[in-house]
Amino acid sequence: MGHGLPSDNNRGNADDLSDSFLSGEEENGIITKNIKNEINGNWISAPNSIHEARLKAKAKRRLRKTSSRDSGRGDSFSENGDPSRGTNGTAPPTSPKSKLLDRKSRAGKGRGLPKKGGAGGKGVWGPPGEVYDLEEVDVKDPNYDEAQENCVYETVVPPLEEGAFEKTLTPIVQEYFEHGDTNEVAELLGELNLGSMSSGVPMLAVSLALEAKASHRELTSRLLTDLCGRVLSRSDVESSFDKLLRELPDLVLDTPGAPQLVGQFIARAVKDQILSKSYLDGYKGRVDCVHARAALDRAAVLLKMGLGGLRIDNLWGTGGGQRPVTQLVREMTLLLKEYLLSGDNKEAERCLRELEVPHFHHEFVYEAMVMVLESKGEKTFKMVLQLLKFLWVSSIITVDQMRRGYERVYMDIAEINIDVPRAYFILEQFVDKSFSAGFICEKLRDLCPSRGRKRFVSEGDGGRFKLESY
Repeated sequence: MGHGLPSDNNRGNADDLSDSFLSGEEENGIITKNIKNEINGNWISAPNSIHEARLKAKAKRRLRKTSSRDSGRGDSFSENGDPSRGTNGTAPPTSPKSKLLDRKSRAGKGRGLPKKGGAGGKGVWGPPGEVYDLEEVDVKDPNYDEAQENCVYETVVPPLEEGAFEKTLTPIVQEYFEHGDTNEVAELLGELNLGSMSSGVPMLAVSLALEAKASHRELTSRLLTDLCGRVLSRSDVESSFDKLLRELPDLVLDTPGAPQLVGQFIARAVKDQILSKSYLDGYKGRVDCVHARAALDRAAVLLKMGLGGLRIDNLWGTGGGQRPVTQLVREMTLLLKEYLLSGDNKEAERCLRELEVPHFHHEFVYEAMVMVLESKGEKTFKMVLQLLKFLWVSSIITVDQMRRGYERVYMDIAEINIDVPRAYFILEQFVDKSFSAGFICEKLRDLCPSRGRKRFVSEGDGGRFKLESY
């Protein structure tokens, strides 16, 4: 009953207790094995499988995060899946800042090649110079239409509106007055879809020429001749002149001489065969307008004179720069003779303007002064002096042209003096009067040549000079 040896039952419990407490070897072997085989309550069969799974998962994650463009930079994996970089297998540390500023793709797509073959840019189809083959039509395409294979695509120009007609054609005609190239005008008109408004082209050109120069009217007649058959038809020209005759009362308000000018245009058109010869006969006895009747009468007279030898093709004359010099000199001489008979300064100014040779006005000054030197009275002297002053004040003759005209007379005075012995004395007087009138400068006056010797009255006059009177 006291404290003695334990009983069998107690011994069994003691054996159970001894079995529950393991020794050091058992603890190192059995417990460690249990820990390696159990993770989060899941038992793993192989002892090294968890380690390999972790390495493979890590390698896969790194492979997904790394762009394919970094595939050629020395990254490699060992046989067991360990990533290695370089020779020692250690990867350089990367900072979070460099990852944020890195623009490389993280999607892992593509082969690392540039987009669009290097062509780049939004909306660019490919590199420059690339030739694309014709796309074959897919018969199985639900949008396929057999009619598309035989389609012909053309650029359609919308017809020109009536309000934009004058604004579009006026600059073309005005530019033609400068260059005179009818082919360029024909090309420009061919690009426009005139339609039924083509008959308005001759009317617009003639209306602009009425307020222009004679050379522009000549260019207009040539333009109508060249356009007929290419851009215009004869019916378009006839209907255009019909409109001009109807609108003559309005044209006279701006151009008083419009009836005569339109009549000359009609005569020139008949001569150039863009109007029929029976055009005038269709208006006989049917014209009530006075201006239209005057225009038709003017055309009929010119055509009748053309049968007698008048050159209607030179009706408007030739532009100043295109005339031969001999013709210009002859016309200037006739102008001066007509002025000496009429004494009308304004008419002489108008005729000189119509010659359209401002670069050749020095010839006019030269011919006027030679006419004074060859004359035998004071009338020519005074009238020419008055005309040159008038043309100087009206700015028809410029400073340069006036100076060149006087210098030419200075150079030729020796030859003129052979035919006109008193030429030096008359020239000195004329130059002094010109300087007093104010249209030559003092320097030009001082350049006037004088004779080298003076004639005496007689041998015994005591050295007195002979007074020359004009």
